[in-house]
Amino acid sequence: MKNVVIAAGYATRLGELTKNFPKPLLKIGDNTILGRMLDDIDQIPEIDEHIIITNHKFANIFEEWSKQVQYSKPVTIVDDGTETNETRLGAVCDLLFAMEKLHIDDDLLVVAADNLLFFSFKEFVDFAKEKQTSCIMCHEQSSIEKLQRTGVVELDEQMRVLGMEEKPLVPKSHWAVPPFYIYLKKDLDLVRHSVENGCGKDAPGNLAHYMVEHTTMHAWPMSAGRFDIGSLDTYYEAVKRFG
Repeated sequence: MKNVVIAAGYATRLGELTKNFPKPLLKIGDNTILGRMLDDIDQIPEIDEHIIITNHKFANIFEEWSKQVQYSKPVTIVDDGTETNETRLGAVCDLLFAMEKLHIDDDLLVVAADNLLFFSFKEFVDFAKEKQTSCIMCHEQSSIEKLQRTGVVELDEQMRVLGMEEKPLVPKSHWAVPPFYIYLKKDLDLVRHSVENGCGKDAPGNLAHYMVEHTTMHAWPMSAGRFDIGSLDTYYEAVKRFG
């Protein structure tokens, strides 16, 4: 299983802090946002490589970072060639770019690089092995306003995904979907042809929505919380609380 980190965004909401520096490599205490995530994922036996897809503007920074860290699995940096927020490929196209460039044909753990997590991804990988399907994560969200700004899924009693909506005006459940996914090798052909068949390009949730409509997927309910770093305020709060 390959761990694919989507890190090609430009984090414009963090202003000057990320104007010339990638958000995933911002420090939280003595580690980085990305480092905290990889510290966990690197320990999962099934993972054999970390693939970080970034943009041309930040690729050299990630390359220098990769020389300074030590993980048991190799770290590969992929440059998508873009240099501005206006020309970005979008998360789904970035994943497809990395898959084609590296000839990836393995199970994939696909993660966004801007969250602090208070559980282990091993639980998610074990869940996918048990279900033998591609999987998404989910968590209960009581706020209708927050549900209207994210992906929302309907589930049966076995946690099989019955349907998914992006930013629904009237959410059909309280199950919200964070940006963490497992796509099994048997479903990679669907992934490869997703955009040409109408899948949205920008957000990683676009691909999950597409896959739910084309294959069987299950949702793992997160066993603990996460902290999403999406703005200057949330970054400084993370530094204060967790650094």
